[in-house]
Amino acid sequence: MAPNIFNSFSGSGSEVLRRRNEELERELKRSHEREEKMSKELEKTRTRLRVVEDAEERLCLQLGELEAEAVDQARTYRAHIVALMQQLGAAQKLLQQAEIHFEVDYESMSE
Repeated sequence: MAPNIFNSFSGSGSEVLRRRNEELERELKRSHEREEKMSKELEKTRTRLRVVEDAEERLCLQLGELEAEAVDQARTYRAHIVALMQQLGAAQKLLQQAEIHFEVDYESMSE
């Protein structure tokens, strides 16, 4: 049997050591509990981070698709405007060639 450390001290000294040992054991237990709690909290944070990163990726993808759609719509709109301008120019030329002048009879409109 190994010699007991407490036997080499007087009664009050061994009591002090025993209490100090118990205090250190309680401190160690609290430290392990804090460590476990922090470890769980870290895992929760990592999970939330993964969720946020996935959401960010989806949003970036959607934004890219919307930007491409907006560019396509702008090109279509511009082509439509150009076509309307060409039609208007052609109509103006026809009117100039025919020398058609419109006169508005404001008196008949008010009746």
